[in-house]
Amino acid sequence: MRVLSGIQPTGRFHWGNYFGAIRQYIALQQHEQAFYFIADLHALTTIRDAALLRQLRQDAALDLLALGLDPARATLFLQSDVPEVVELTWLLMTVTPMHLLEKCHAWKDKKAKGLPADAGLFTYPVLMAADILLYDSDIVPVGSDQVQHIEVARDIALRFNHLFGDVFVLPAARTLDESAKVPGVDGDKMSKSYGNTIEVFEDPKKLRKKIMSIKTDSTPVDAPKDPNSCHIFMLYQLFATPEQQAALAERYRAGGMGYGEAKQALFELADQFFAPARARRAELAADPATLHDILQAGAQAARTKGGEVLARAQRACGLSSLSAG
Repeated sequence: MRVLSGIQPTGRFHWGNYFGAIRQYIALQQHEQAFYFIADLHALTTIRDAALLRQLRQDAALDLLALGLDPARATLFLQSDVPEVVELTWLLMTVTPMHLLEKCHAWKDKKAKGLPADAGLFTYPVLMAADILLYDSDIVPVGSDQVQHIEVARDIALRFNHLFGDVFVLPAARTLDESAKVPGVDGDKMSKSYGNTIEVFEDPKKLRKKIMSIKTDSTPVDAPKDPNSCHIFMLYQLFATPEQQAALAERYRAGGMGYGEAKQALFELADQFFAPARARRAELAADPATLHDILQAGAQAARTKGGEVLARAQRACGLSSLSAG
Protein backbone atom coordinates (compact mmCIF):
# COMPACT_ATOMS: atom_id res chain seq x y z
CA MET A 1 0.00 0.00 0.00
CA ARG A 2 1.34 3.42 -0.91
CA VAL A 3 0.65 6.37 1.37
CA LEU A 4 0.95 9.92 0.08
CA SER A 5 0.63 13.28 1.77
CA GLY A 6 1.74 16.82 1.10
CA ILE A 7 2.44 19.63 3.54
CA GLN A 8 2.29 23.27 2.53
CA PRO A 9 5.30 25.39 3.53
CA THR A 10 3.26 28.42 4.51
CA GLY A 11 4.74 28.84 7.99
CA ARG A 12 6.76 27.03 10.63
CA PHE A 13 5.15 23.89 12.04
CA HIS A 14 3.34 24.30 15.34
CA TRP A 15 2.03 21.91 17.99
CA GLY A 16 -1.26 21.53 16.14
CA ASN A 17 0.56 20.43 12.97
CA TYR A 18 2.66 17.93 14.88
CA PHE A 19 0.01 16.27 17.04
CA GLY A 20 -2.74 16.56 14.42
CA ALA A 21 -0.81 15.24 11.43
CA ILE A 22 2.99 14.99 11.36
CA ARG A 23 3.22 12.51 14.22
CA GLN A 24 0.81 10.24 12.36
CA TYR A 25 2.65 10.59 9.04
CA ILE A 26 5.83 9.44 10.74
CA ALA A 27 4.06 6.44 12.28
CA LEU A 28 2.72 5.39 8.87
CA GLN A 29 6.21 5.17 7.37
CA GLN A 30 6.86 2.17 9.59
CA HIS A 31 4.15 0.11 7.91
CA GLU A 32 3.50 1.45 4.42
CA GLN A 33 5.41 2.70 1.38
CA ALA A 34 5.26 6.44 1.96
CA PHE A 35 5.63 9.44 -0.36
CA TYR A 36 5.68 12.81 1.43
CA PHE A 37 6.15 16.08 -0.40
CA ILE A 38 6.51 19.74 0.45
CA ALA A 39 3.73 21.40 -1.51
CA ASP A 40 5.51 24.52 -2.72
CA LEU A 41 3.41 24.82 -5.91
CA HIS A 42 0.27 24.94 -3.78
CA ALA A 43 1.90 27.55 -1.53
CA LEU A 44 2.12 29.96 -4.48
CA THR A 45 -1.59 30.67 -4.05
CA THR A 46 -0.78 32.52 -0.83
CA ILE A 47 2.96 33.30 -0.73
CA ARG A 48 4.27 35.85 -3.24
CA ASP A 49 7.67 36.45 -1.65
CA ALA A 50 10.36 34.32 -3.35
CA ALA A 51 12.91 34.54 -0.55
CA LEU A 52 10.31 33.66 2.06
CA LEU A 53 9.10 30.64 0.09
CA ARG A 54 12.65 29.35 -0.34
CA GLN A 55 13.25 29.64 3.40
CA LEU A 56 9.96 27.99 4.31
CA ARG A 57 10.64 25.07 1.96
CA GLN A 58 13.99 24.47 3.63
CA ASP A 59 12.49 24.83 7.11
CA ALA A 60 9.75 22.33 6.29
CA ALA A 61 12.26 19.74 5.08
CA LEU A 62 14.53 20.21 8.09
CA ASP A 63 11.60 20.08 10.51
CA LEU A 64 10.14 16.87 9.04
CA LEU A 65 13.48 15.09 9.09
CA ALA A 66 14.24 16.26 12.62
CA LEU A 67 10.84 15.08 13.83
CA GLY A 68 11.48 11.56 12.61
CA LEU A 69 10.74 11.26 8.92
CA ASP A 70 13.28 8.68 7.75
CA PRO A 71 14.45 8.98 4.12
CA ALA A 72 15.41 5.29 4.25
CA ARG A 73 11.75 4.42 4.81
CA ALA A 74 9.86 7.30 3.17
CA THR A 75 10.34 9.37 0.03
CA LEU A 76 10.61 13.10 0.81
CA PHE A 77 10.70 15.62 -2.02
CA LEU A 78 9.72 19.09 -3.18
CA GLN A 79 6.55 19.15 -5.27
CA SER A 80 8.15 21.52 -7.79
CA ASP A 81 11.03 19.09 -8.37
CA VAL A 82 8.59 16.74 -10.10
CA PRO A 83 7.45 18.53 -13.29
CA GLU A 84 5.37 15.51 -14.27
CA VAL A 85 2.75 16.66 -11.76
CA VAL A 86 2.13 19.86 -13.74
CA GLU A 87 1.71 17.97 -17.01
CA LEU A 88 -0.69 15.52 -15.42
CA THR A 89 -2.63 18.44 -13.98
CA TRP A 90 -3.40 19.64 -17.51
CA LEU A 91 -4.55 16.21 -18.62
CA LEU A 92 -6.90 16.10 -15.65
CA MET A 93 -8.11 19.67 -16.22
CA THR A 94 -9.43 18.67 -19.62
CA VAL A 95 -11.87 16.21 -18.06
CA THR A 96 -12.77 18.08 -14.86
CA PRO A 97 -16.28 19.60 -14.84
CA MET A 98 -16.47 23.22 -13.72
CA HIS A 99 -19.31 22.48 -11.30
CA LEU A 100 -17.06 20.05 -9.42
CA LEU A 101 -14.56 22.81 -8.65
CA GLU A 102 -17.25 25.36 -7.88
CA LYS A 103 -18.39 23.18 -4.97
CA CYS A 104 -14.97 23.07 -3.27
CA HIS A 105 -14.75 24.71 0.15
CA ALA A 106 -11.77 27.04 -0.32
CA TRP A 107 -13.25 28.62 -3.44
CA LYS A 108 -16.77 28.87 -2.04
CA ASP A 109 -15.58 30.38 1.24
CA LYS A 110 -13.55 33.12 -0.42
CA LYS A 111 -16.34 33.99 -2.85
CA ALA A 112 -18.89 34.06 -0.03
CA LYS A 113 -16.72 36.50 1.91
CA GLY A 114 -16.23 38.70 -1.16
CA LEU A 115 -12.48 38.12 -1.08
CA PRO A 116 -10.38 38.09 -4.27
CA ALA A 117 -9.81 34.59 -5.62
CA ASP A 118 -7.62 33.62 -8.56
CA ALA A 119 -7.54 30.72 -11.00
CA GLY A 120 -4.87 29.04 -8.89
CA LEU A 121 -7.28 28.70 -5.98
CA PHE A 122 -10.10 27.58 -8.27
CA THR A 123 -8.03 24.82 -9.89
CA TYR A 124 -6.16 23.92 -6.70
CA PRO A 125 -8.13 20.64 -6.30
CA VAL A 126 -6.99 19.48 -9.76
CA LEU A 127 -3.33 19.95 -8.87
CA MET A 128 -4.04 18.09 -5.64
CA ALA A 129 -5.64 15.28 -7.64
CA ALA A 130 -2.53 15.12 -9.83
CA ASP A 131 -0.35 14.96 -6.68
CA ILE A 132 -2.31 11.92 -5.56
CA LEU A 133 -2.87 10.08 -8.83
CA LEU A 134 0.69 10.51 -10.14
CA TYR A 135 2.07 7.96 -7.68
CA ASP A 136 -0.71 5.33 -7.75
CA SER A 137 -1.50 6.36 -4.18
CA ASP A 138 -3.73 3.98 -2.25
CA ILE A 139 -4.08 5.93 1.00
CA VAL A 140 -4.06 9.68 1.61
CA PRO A 141 -4.06 10.66 5.30
CA VAL A 142 -5.93 13.94 5.73
CA GLY A 143 -7.81 15.95 8.29
CA SER A 144 -11.60 15.87 8.16
CA ASP A 145 -11.65 19.25 6.39
CA GLN A 146 -9.60 17.82 3.51
CA VAL A 147 -11.67 14.72 2.77
CA GLN A 148 -13.54 16.62 0.06
CA HIS A 149 -10.32 16.99 -1.93
CA ILE A 150 -9.81 13.22 -1.95
CA GLU A 151 -13.39 12.78 -3.13
CA VAL A 152 -12.70 15.25 -5.95
CA ALA A 153 -9.55 13.34 -6.91
CA ARG A 154 -11.57 10.13 -7.07
CA ASP A 155 -14.27 11.79 -9.19
CA ILE A 156 -11.68 13.11 -11.65
CA ALA A 157 -9.93 9.72 -11.82
CA LEU A 158 -13.22 7.93 -12.41
CA ARG A 159 -14.11 10.29 -15.25
CA PHE A 160 -10.67 9.90 -16.87
CA ASN A 161 -10.87 6.12 -16.52
CA HIS A 162 -14.37 6.13 -18.02
CA LEU A 163 -13.19 8.10 -21.03
CA PHE A 164 -9.79 6.50 -21.62
CA GLY A 165 -9.66 3.15 -19.87
CA ASP A 166 -8.34 1.86 -16.58
CA VAL A 167 -5.52 4.35 -15.99
CA PHE A 168 -5.60 5.56 -12.39
CA VAL A 169 -5.68 3.86 -9.03
CA LEU A 170 -8.59 5.20 -6.99
CA PRO A 171 -7.26 6.68 -3.73
CA ALA A 172 -8.94 6.38 -0.34
CA ALA A 173 -8.85 8.99 2.40
CA ARG A 174 -7.60 7.95 5.81
CA THR A 175 -8.92 10.52 8.24
CA LEU A 176 -6.28 11.51 10.75
CA ASP A 177 -6.98 11.00 14.42
CA GLU A 178 -7.97 14.48 15.51
CA SER A 179 -8.86 13.43 19.04
CA ALA A 180 -5.82 15.26 20.40
CA LYS A 181 -7.23 18.73 20.95
CA VAL A 182 -4.60 21.40 20.46
CA PRO A 183 -5.82 24.79 21.63
CA GLY A 184 -3.81 27.89 20.87
CA VAL A 185 -2.63 30.42 23.42
CA ASP A 186 -6.02 32.15 23.19
CA GLY A 187 -8.03 28.95 23.69
CA ASP A 188 -9.23 28.67 20.10
CA LYS A 189 -7.98 25.91 17.81
CA MET A 190 -4.26 26.38 17.19
CA SER A 191 -3.87 27.79 13.69
CA LYS A 192 -1.49 30.06 11.82
CA SER A 193 -4.48 32.01 10.53
CA TYR A 194 -5.47 32.86 14.13
CA GLY A 195 -1.96 33.91 15.13
CA ASN A 196 -2.19 31.78 18.30
CA THR A 197 0.40 29.09 17.62
CA ILE A 198 3.30 27.64 19.57
CA GLU A 199 5.97 26.46 17.15
CA VAL A 200 7.54 23.03 17.47
CA PHE A 201 11.06 24.46 17.31
CA GLU A 202 10.39 27.58 19.32
CA ASP A 203 13.46 28.92 21.13
CA PRO A 204 13.14 27.83 24.81
CA LYS A 205 12.95 31.42 26.07
CA LYS A 206 10.25 32.30 23.54
CA LEU A 207 8.52 29.01 24.25
CA ARG A 208 8.23 29.79 27.94
CA LYS A 209 7.02 33.32 27.20
CA LYS A 210 4.27 32.00 24.92
CA ILE A 211 3.18 29.36 27.39
CA MET A 212 3.04 31.93 30.18
CA SER A 213 0.78 34.05 27.92
CA ILE A 214 -1.91 31.34 27.63
CA LYS A 215 -5.26 32.81 28.61
CA THR A 216 -6.84 31.54 31.83
CA ASP A 217 -9.90 32.38 33.89
CA SER A 218 -9.95 34.39 37.12
CA THR A 219 -10.34 31.48 39.56
CA PRO A 220 -8.40 32.35 42.76
CA VAL A 221 -5.23 30.43 43.58
CA ASP A 222 -6.77 28.78 46.65
CA ALA A 223 -9.88 27.56 44.84
CA PRO A 224 -10.18 24.10 43.26
CA LYS A 225 -10.02 24.10 39.46
CA ASP A 226 -11.40 21.80 36.77
CA PRO A 227 -8.50 20.41 34.71
CA ASN A 228 -10.83 19.26 31.94
CA SER A 229 -11.90 22.81 31.13
CA CYS A 230 -8.39 24.29 31.27
CA HIS A 231 -6.43 24.88 28.06
CA ILE A 232 -3.14 24.50 29.91
CA PHE A 233 -4.11 21.00 31.04
CA MET A 234 -5.31 20.07 27.53
CA LEU A 235 -1.88 20.96 26.20
CA TYR A 236 -0.14 19.24 29.11
CA GLN A 237 -1.92 15.99 28.21
CA LEU A 238 -0.20 15.99 24.81
CA PHE A 239 3.20 15.51 26.45
CA ALA A 240 2.52 13.86 29.80
CA THR A 241 2.33 10.23 30.83
CA PRO A 242 -0.97 9.02 32.38
CA GLU A 243 0.68 9.19 35.80
CA GLN A 244 1.82 12.78 35.25
CA GLN A 245 -1.65 13.74 34.03
CA ALA A 246 -3.30 12.20 37.08
CA ALA A 247 -0.91 13.96 39.45
CA LEU A 248 -1.46 17.39 37.92
CA ALA A 249 -5.24 16.85 37.74
CA GLU A 250 -5.20 16.12 41.47
CA ARG A 251 -3.31 19.38 42.10
CA TYR A 252 -5.99 21.25 40.12
CA ARG A 253 -8.85 19.75 42.12
CA ALA A 254 -7.17 20.17 45.50
CA GLY A 255 -6.83 23.94 45.18
CA GLY A 256 -3.83 25.98 46.26
CA MET A 257 -2.20 25.91 42.84
CA GLY A 258 -2.03 28.91 40.54
CA TYR A 259 -2.14 28.64 36.78
CA GLY A 260 1.46 29.83 36.64
CA GLU A 261 2.58 26.57 38.25
CA ALA A 262 0.67 24.54 35.65
CA LYS A 263 2.18 26.63 32.86
CA GLN A 264 5.68 25.98 34.21
CA ALA A 265 4.98 22.24 34.28
CA LEU A 266 3.77 22.41 30.68
CA PHE A 267 6.87 24.33 29.61
CA GLU A 268 9.25 21.83 31.19
CA LEU A 269 7.57 18.82 29.58
CA ALA A 270 7.23 20.43 26.14
CA ASP A 271 10.82 21.64 26.13
CA GLN A 272 12.03 18.17 27.11
CA PHE A 273 9.76 16.43 24.58
CA PHE A 274 11.12 18.31 21.56
CA ALA A 275 14.74 18.61 22.78
CA PRO A 276 16.04 15.55 20.82
CA ALA A 277 14.36 16.79 17.63
CA ARG A 278 15.80 20.26 18.20
CA ALA A 279 19.29 18.76 18.43
CA ARG A 280 18.77 16.71 15.25
CA ARG A 281 17.54 19.78 13.43
CA ALA A 282 20.65 21.74 14.39
CA GLU A 283 22.83 18.95 12.98
CA LEU A 284 20.87 18.83 9.73
CA ALA A 285 20.89 22.61 9.33
CA ALA A 286 24.69 22.56 9.65
CA ASP A 287 24.93 20.05 6.77
CA PRO A 288 23.04 21.55 3.79
CA ALA A 289 24.65 19.10 1.37
CA THR A 290 22.95 16.17 3.09
CA LEU A 291 19.57 17.91 2.97
CA HIS A 292 20.07 18.60 -0.73
CA ASP A 293 20.97 14.96 -1.39
CA ILE A 294 17.92 13.68 0.49
CA LEU A 295 15.55 15.92 -1.45
CA GLN A 296 17.18 15.14 -4.79
CA ALA A 297 17.04 11.39 -4.14
CA GLY A 298 13.40 11.75 -3.15
CA ALA A 299 12.61 13.75 -6.27
CA GLN A 300 14.30 11.15 -8.47
CA ALA A 301 12.27 8.35 -6.89
CA ALA A 302 9.08 10.38 -7.26
CA ARG A 303 9.87 11.21 -10.91
CA THR A 304 10.55 7.57 -11.70
CA LYS A 305 7.17 6.47 -10.39
CA GLY A 306 5.41 9.59 -11.62
CA GLY A 307 6.88 9.19 -15.11
CA GLU A 308 5.41 5.70 -15.36
CA VAL A 309 1.93 6.90 -14.44
CA LEU A 310 2.12 9.99 -16.67
CA ALA A 311 3.19 7.86 -19.64
CA ARG A 312 0.27 5.54 -18.97
CA ALA A 313 -2.14 8.49 -18.99
CA GLN A 314 -0.55 9.97 -22.13
CA ARG A 315 -0.88 6.72 -24.03
CA ALA A 316 -4.48 6.35 -22.95
CA CYS A 317 -5.55 9.74 -24.26
CA GLY A 318 -3.43 9.66 -27.45
CA LEU A 319 -0.39 11.75 -26.51
CA SER A 320 2.29 9.07 -26.83
CA SER A 321 4.94 9.71 -29.51
CA LEU A 322 3.92 8.87 -33.09
CA SER A 323 6.77 6.39 -33.42
CA ALA A 324 5.41 4.51 -30.43
CA GLY A 325 2.07 4.04 -32.13
